[in-house]
Amino acid sequence: MSIVTKTGDKGETGLFSPNRSKKIRVSKSSLRIESIGSIDEANTSLGLAASFIKDKKLRKKITDTQKHLFEVGAVLAGAKIKLDRQLPQKMEKDIGEMDKRLTKLTHFILPGGGQAGSFLFLARTFIRRAERRAVGLSKKEKVPAEILIYLNRLSDYVYTLARYSNFKEGMKEEAWSR
Repeated sequence: MSIVTKTGDKGETGLFSPNRSKKIRVSKSSLRIESIGSIDEANTSLGLAASFIKDKKLRKKITDTQKHLFEVGAVLAGAKIKLDRQLPQKMEKDIGEMDKRLTKLTHFILPGGGQAGSFLFLARTFIRRAERRAVGLSKKEKVPAEILIYLNRLSDYVYTLARYSNFKEGMKEEAWSR
């Protein structure tokens, strides 16, 4: 299968259709495609962060998250798959486990640290944008509630992954102050 299809040359792209013989085409500038594109940006930024992580367990957390983001994008594109409703609770548990090793937050910290931590902080901003796009879409079209919940929790999760990555690398957090 070639990556070049030329089907999008007129500014439209395809979505999943329940009826395979009927193609669903939408503008590439639609809210739905904006939302899917933001998910893709978040996913790609996580891949970049993972490329700097040596710890196999931490890298696996990120690649698992990337797989979940592919599922989110597929659902937004109309695929008839279900996102695991337990993902937010699983992330909360993982956040709690990582938090046990981190210093207690008493102030805002500046995003940064080591390469992996810095890229994870950047990935979090893409996740927040994806969440904003999905919320905007949900005001116009149906978006499963579990996607909105997942994206909201995911930004907390990736924030904690960034802090944890910096902790594992011995990077000190810098407090924000005026």
